[in-house]
Amino acid sequence: MAAVELILLQRVEKLGQMGERVRVKPGFARNYLLPQRKALRASPQNLARFAQERVQLEAQNLKRREEAERVAERVGGLSVVIIRQAGESGSLYGSVAARDIAEACTAGGLTVTRQQVVLEHPIKTLGLAKVRVVLHPEVSIAVTVNVARSVEEAEKQVRGEAVGAEAEEAAPADLAEFLDPGAAPQPDV
Repeated sequence: MAAVELILLQRVEKLGQMGERVRVKPGFARNYLLPQRKALRASPQNLARFAQERVQLEAQNLKRREEAERVAERVGGLSVVIIRQAGESGSLYGSVAARDIAEACTAGGLTVTRQQVVLEHPIKTLGLAKVRVVLHPEVSIAVTVNVARSVEEAEKQVRGEAVGAEAEEAAPADLAEFLDPGAAPQPDV
């Protein structure tokens, strides 16, 4: 299939900046860029329309970016706790998805949608994970996601203490200090 030529109306990651003419596959244009209003078809009419509206679009983009930067400064270093059930090895009975992180961020004071949360892969184990939240195509922040079984366990993870199976393995070694190595169990008579 032939590539479709578009004019970007905003910065699109790994594609280009606002105002650039790009060639993309028809499905990407039809299913993502055009419905999301991130691009226009590069027809002569649209090129003329974009040239007239370019200054206004750049001003709107600058205003939205500055607002996103202020929000990023205000909530920089945001950390959210997500409570989930997990097995003894620390693997979750499911996973933490972008929707769960977006809800936790909203509860923490940062209103975001699940589309703004960028997960490389779903979180499937207990522990701390860094997740990127895109506030604007040019502004993103890192959010620390603390996945734990309980609030107490989440506090331990923040302090860097071992939880779950690692903590249980350490307990028998501590117990060995209290036992006399030469004493054998005495049979009941």
